[in-house]
Amino acid sequence: MIPHARRAAAFCMLLFVALLVNATRLQVFSAPSYNENPANRRVAVTRYERPRGDIFAGKHAVTGSRPTDGPLGYERSYTDGPLYAPVTGFASQTYGTTLLEAAEDAILSGTSPQLATLPVWNAVTRQPQPGGDVRTTIDPAAQRAAYEALGGKKGAVAALDPLTGRILALVSAPSYDPARIAGTGPRAAAAWVSLTSDRDQPMLNRALRQTYPPGSTFKTVTAVAALNSGTITDIEEPTDSPNPYRLPGSTTSLRNESDAEDCEDAPLLYAYAISCNTVFGKLGDDVGLTAMRETAEAFGFNDDSLGIPSHAAVSVFDRRMDDAQLALSSVGQYDTRATPLQMAMVAAAVANDGTLMYPHLVDRTTDSSGLPVALTGDRAYGQVMDAVVARDMQTMMTEVVRSGTGGNAAIPHAVVGGKTGTAQNGENNRGTPFAWFIAWAKDSAGGPARVAVAVVVEDAAADRADISGGGNAAPVARAVMEAVLGRG
Repeated sequence: MIPHARRAAAFCMLLFVALLVNATRLQVFSAPSYNENPANRRVAVTRYERPRGDIFAGKHAVTGSRPTDGPLGYERSYTDGPLYAPVTGFASQTYGTTLLEAAEDAILSGTSPQLATLPVWNAVTRQPQPGGDVRTTIDPAAQRAAYEALGGKKGAVAALDPLTGRILALVSAPSYDPARIAGTGPRAAAAWVSLTSDRDQPMLNRALRQTYPPGSTFKTVTAVAALNSGTITDIEEPTDSPNPYRLPGSTTSLRNESDAEDCEDAPLLYAYAISCNTVFGKLGDDVGLTAMRETAEAFGFNDDSLGIPSHAAVSVFDRRMDDAQLALSSVGQYDTRATPLQMAMVAAAVANDGTLMYPHLVDRTTDSSGLPVALTGDRAYGQVMDAVVARDMQTMMTEVVRSGTGGNAAIPHAVVGGKTGTAQNGENNRGTPFAWFIAWAKDSAGGPARVAVAVVVEDAAADRADISGGGNAAPVARAVMEAVLGRG
């Protein structure tokens, strides 16, 4: 009888251990997959059973929570939803979260261990914490100026503080109201179908997630590469550039927007101010692929890890090209593509004497009582150019605004540097071009630049011949810079 009892006890012990192992597997190893399963309603019920923390722009919350009559106790609400959608993203009881609502979900939903006063006790009791808040770096005046200056045209704006990397504005148009899809039921479902099937893609964050051929704004990168490599040592000396310029190994010639432009052998300062394709196409070939790629990547191109903390699309400068393709890439065409955020980073590095700061959208997170949970420190992305090269570039960019193609960005009693771009688009360049402008501004009294901005405008309704970075995009950039400088 004793041996049978022992075997039964051992078997029971084995079953008990197996039960513990399975419980551990379910609660520890399999928990993430169950939590992420759309069919698991418990996660949604837990997330929305209490108010969500808020996202702030300046001193004011641009999000909120309102009670519902359903099993999900609270639904997300938004103040000026279309204005701030490219910043906040959406938090939907049906469709999940995006952008800051996703990147900072643990803080906003109250599930972050950082919010717990007594982490061990809270882990044992599973006591829910009130949602924390996210304080962004957005300047509300700059955000609104960018949105209103676009005037309903399709496009995007990204603006940075060059000294810190703080994102001051992030605008995409057309936009949408995230509140339309915040809840559940037929109304939210109909709004989702309407938004996702809209040909204008209002839910696409063009400032952060869309890449475009940067056109002549990329000549800023080419100029830095030429100066960094020593290919150009004096921006006022002739560049030995033909007009037109035959692409290497090709029978195709690169021309300027107007053959009347005096681009033959033009000095870099002049060629940049009036945007000579021939000069910069040849410069890219003279600099070579390796140095061009290294300079582009120093600015942030080809970086697939850039997060602000929301993930940004990768801006691309091809690592393998023949000489003709390199020449075209050096004037911002061929396969070169960039987000508006990336081109704002280019302007910011020039404005900050060659140091590129890492862009960030979150200043700090706090608990529900306002006590800091985490602070986002300023940090350098890298040194793109030395101060001497940066000063040459600043001179060239101010010349664009003073006497070149960027006069529409000029601000009285301020120092403004810029670069226009009109990027070809579509198969065989038959599409409506994209109008670009990148710029920076500072008070005339001196001191550091206070804002760097990139604007792209997709105006399919405009006449092709009327589209230009100086005409379509520069006024938008000026409005943003005026708002930051307090001149609006």
